[in-house]
Amino acid sequence: MGLLSTNLKQHKSIREKPQRYVFALMEGFSMISFAGAVDALRIANRYKQGSYSWILAAELGNPVKCSANISYNVDADFSELNRDDTIVLCGGVNVQEATTKRLLNWLRREARKGVKMVALCTATYALARAGLLEGKRATIHWENQDSFTEEFDGVELTKSVFVVDGNRMTTAGGTSSIDLLLQIIATDLGEETANYVADQLIYSSIRTDEDQQRLSIPTRIGVRHPKLSSVIQVMEVHIEEPISPSNLASDVGMSTRQLERLFRRYLNRSPKRYYMEIRLQKARNLLMQTEMSVINVALSCGFSSPSHFSKCYRAHYDTTPYRERGSHANKDSTLNLR
Repeated sequence: MGLLSTNLKQHKSIREKPQRYVFALMEGFSMISFAGAVDALRIANRYKQGSYSWILAAELGNPVKCSANISYNVDADFSELNRDDTIVLCGGVNVQEATTKRLLNWLRREARKGVKMVALCTATYALARAGLLEGKRATIHWENQDSFTEEFDGVELTKSVFVVDGNRMTTAGGTSSIDLLLQIIATDLGEETANYVADQLIYSSIRTDEDQQRLSIPTRIGVRHPKLSSVIQVMEVHIEEPISPSNLASDVGMSTRQLERLFRRYLNRSPKRYYMEIRLQKARNLLMQTEMSVINVALSCGFSSPSHFSKCYRAHYDTTPYRERGSHANKDSTLNLR
């Protein structure tokens, strides 16, 4: 457990009153993020009884389906909470549609009381929409980072697995909820308890808020070549204004021809092709997760004209940007009617 922040306060004594967590389930929430957080609290109670309690809540108090299409019964609707409660907002797929006016009003009302709030996975989006992350550091699942940055420029978005900024805590999704809960448990009950929880979960690689949520570039591409990794990192940072292959090569002390051979050897494609795929992936995320116009999406991804963007998009995804967005909207409408 030594990987946890060294400045954690040690509170060894058992609480006189359990700390209550209200898990607010959004439609399509991530089951693994939710389950990891709940189980960490459950196991902590095995070690120090009566430390935590929790309930499940949903907008109308009705059952909610997670992204795996499994339905969960809940204990309450979005009603008044105690100031000492902690809201754990559980997000997942189609978070924009799940972020309703009623949910936003509830979050704002409880925030005025000083209630602590945790956002799991994409639920960071809902906290930002409620205006509760303005001027704060936060994180969100890597797949939603592009669209989030476009919409909420007042939030300092990081790529960490979790972020704690005052009484706002955000996680990147997946098992990162366990990492955050282990830090909370260590702060509340001591590192010995947090170690016990981690061991029970067979969780041997504990991450801190300094760890990044995505695999390193060498791990992702399956190649350990420092110059290749450096070039790909530059490509991923410079999407709106792409850098020419000659400049990419020059930055790592290679000729353009050498860079071409490097990409062909390890990735079976040219640097230009690889760069294009990165830009198109970001474009697809923006099309499906934001209301940005197709023209603005094209410009944000380094395409000078909508026609060129559409041509490249169709060649890669076998559909046009307009049809991609239309099919996604129709899919969401079908899901909302169920």
